[in-house]
Amino acid sequence: MSVDTLLALVVFAFATSITPGPNNMMLFASGVNFCFRRTIPHMLGIGAGFLSLLVAVGLGLGAVLQAYPPAFLALKVAGGLYLLWIAWKIGSSRTMAEGEAKARPMTFFGAAAFQWVNPKAWVMAVTAMAVYPNPNHYALTVGIVALVFAAVNVPSVSTWAGFGSALREWLSVPVRLKWFNITMAVLLVLSLWPMLN
Repeated sequence: MSVDTLLALVVFAFATSITPGPNNMMLFASGVNFCFRRTIPHMLGIGAGFLSLLVAVGLGLGAVLQAYPPAFLALKVAGGLYLLWIAWKIGSSRTMAEGEAKARPMTFFGAAAFQWVNPKAWVMAVTAMAVYPNPNHYALTVGIVALVFAAVNVPSVSTWAGFGSALREWLSVPVRLKWFNITMAVLLVLSLWPMLN
């Protein structure tokens, strides 16, 4: 992989990891509602889940789904329904969950599994594996793509949880928190728009 290609990959990984999408909207809301520390498993789960998805797509899963469109449609529908459920949970939350035993942030495994039905994650993985690996050194360059995303993804998504956590005090006023959670839920639903095209 040339230096120019590697730099382009780093820019692509950063741009797609830091821009708004389902993961980042959920992390922002989790930072507000649960604090940064309790959101760490969610952040690490995103990194691990996306890494596994990326490698699977690079090793042929993406081609299988392109060859069998009903499977890809089923993934889109499952992902969309799951996002709607999460949006409902966020939008209907009215209190910060620091002391509540019932309310919990997304777990490591839940966040990792979510990547497999996350429409933005699929677009990122398929695009990265279609553009950046070198056919002459395919396995090696798939590994490089995965390592670049691993290095860029977790710090990028952590930024969103950090922003949310920084707003906790301001959002401790119940009416502000209510409207914040409703706004995050709406933005999460709107993040489904690219999937509908």
